[in-house]
Amino acid sequence: MSHARGTIKDYTFSSKELGEDIQLLVYLPAAFSPLYKYSIIIAQDGRDYFQLGRIGRTADELLENNEIDNIIIVGIPYKNVEDRRRKYHPEGEQHQAYIRFLAHELVPFLDEEFPTYQMGMGRALLGDSLGATVSLMAAVEYPHTFGKVLMQSPMVNDHVLKAVKEAKEPHLLNIYHVIGKEETAVKTTSNEISDFLTPNRELSKVIFEKKFPYFYEEFSGNHTWTYWQKDIKQALIKMFS
Repeated sequence: MSHARGTIKDYTFSSKELGEDIQLLVYLPAAFSPLYKYSIIIAQDGRDYFQLGRIGRTADELLENNEIDNIIIVGIPYKNVEDRRRKYHPEGEQHQAYIRFLAHELVPFLDEEFPTYQMGMGRALLGDSLGATVSLMAAVEYPHTFGKVLMQSPMVNDHVLKAVKEAKEPHLLNIYHVIGKEETAVKTTSNEISDFLTPNRELSKVIFEKKFPYFYEEFSGNHTWTYWQKDIKQALIKMFS
């Protein structure tokens, strides 16, 4: 059965924080109208979410069946593996600048450009692996700006655990978190083999203890788009129904 298709528009955004132009892929639903208000999902690994994750198709279907509220999806593609690490990894040189770009530059632009709710609960950050890591780090730092974070198999290290332990207002941030039970030997982009599952379980304990509004699940699968793609429907329903 074919669904009414949303459209994806290209924008180029000039970031002062990063000193470069950032490409944006913006999904507007088929029934988009400036008369309605929309929640915004900002997706790291933006092109991957549209192509490998098929998030636009999933949104089309869920919107048509009234299973989720109105959403706009803003995908931010990375330029290459090095660029992705520089911006997404907690120790990357541009990590802090990228978080400031999200909070101080991108959000005001989106609020001006689209009919958004203009408040934390109307904005979500989404990402897989390192993209999930930077989404969490940004949301914990700016809980009034980002009220939701959707994490698929985040890379978790001491920086991440510390940031979550020190989060000031956990009640403001609704977290969706999945990790694969087979993610015990993940080949990272820096060609190391890492156990993702154990640190994710540790992160889960911390999130739970801090009493964030929280959904956690371990899926049967590994660190690949095969599993993240299947999970997107559940993620959108849990966070936007």
